[in-house]
Amino acid sequence: MRSRILAVAVDCHDTEALARFWSAALGYEVVKRWQDSKGAEYVDIGSNGQWQLVFQPVGEDKVVKNRLHLDLVPVEGSQADEVTRLTELGARVLSDDPELPWVVLADPEDNEFCVLPPRQEG
Repeated sequence: MRSRILAVAVDCHDTEALARFWSAALGYEVVKRWQDSKGAEYVDIGSNGQWQLVFQPVGEDKVVKNRLHLDLVPVEGSQADEVTRLTELGARVLSDDPELPWVVLADPEDNEFCVLPPRQEG
């Protein structure tokens, strides 16, 4: 017996705004909007049956570094091009240490993620 990843849940204040950012960043689409039994509204995004990102509303602010984050690689163009594109969408650069191969960014609600150089498929 084993498990598989269905979704990665992202706590946020504005589910719609963060879903728009990550949909644009990843080329995903909204696959479902739903409410839990208490009336909280969630937004799920995904692509081609892959695992999804679920944006779930929370009342508290983010106060510490993420213990889990996404590592992104550009599908086209360079790492610098992708960082520029993501910052134009609303991300901000947190760290760009020239001795490390990744750039650390934060999404519009301060969730950290990294952008690495392009990789060869295969």
